[in-house]
Amino acid sequence: MDPLTLLAAANAAVAAVKKGCQLYKDIKNASGEVSDVLKDLRAQFDKVTGGNPTVEQKQKFNAEVQRVQEIAKADPNDVYTEIGNQLGALMDSYDALSKALLAEQMESKKVYKGEESIGRRALRRIIITTRLDAMLAEIRETMVFRSPPELGSLWGKFSEMWETIVAEQEAAHAEELKLIQMARWRRRKKIAELKAKATWISATVFVILWGVLLMWLTTRSATMRTSLGHY
Repeated sequence: MDPLTLLAAANAAVAAVKKGCQLYKDIKNASGEVSDVLKDLRAQFDKVTGGNPTVEQKQKFNAEVQRVQEIAKADPNDVYTEIGNQLGALMDSYDALSKALLAEQMESKKVYKGEESIGRRALRRIIITTRLDAMLAEIRETMVFRSPPELGSLWGKFSEMWETIVAEQEAAHAEELKLIQMARWRRRKKIAELKAKATWISATVFVILWGVLLMWLTTRSATMRTSLGHY
């Protein structure tokens, strides 16, 4: 999967986390019985519309009533779990993007034969890394500053684990890059050794054949001289 597709998946996970945070906040903010909340909502609606609402105002009111009813049915624990799942999906996308960028980094050390310019490939890397940083900042602000405290706590634990995993991945990628470069160096050395051995073998065979040819020519010459001596 190409990096831009993976970035789209990460964007979707971020959007899901933000939606879950808003739903969790709405659930926590909904106090009292649903009937009381709806009664207050109706009173505010009548006060604003003066008992003569427009079609658009009715539609907005009905939509808000439906939203409150859905919130009342939601379990905050389920929403909390779903937020965690979406953060996990974001981590999956982040890890896949890291591997994709590493693959591009390795490809950049080879002779590139594609149609994209080096500048475009560099720009894609910058866009992806910049967008990832922005997404993390966006989620942090949503969970820490715009949500109930427990979501801020979840972000703190998640962020700590995230940083640990990122550090581990960076170390692993550096080690992997080192091993790949070492394997390539060994492969080039092996090929050079095989070429040198092939050259040596070819030279040895040539010398042997040349020696055999000289011996044959010498023997043939001696034979011819002996034959001529009989005449």
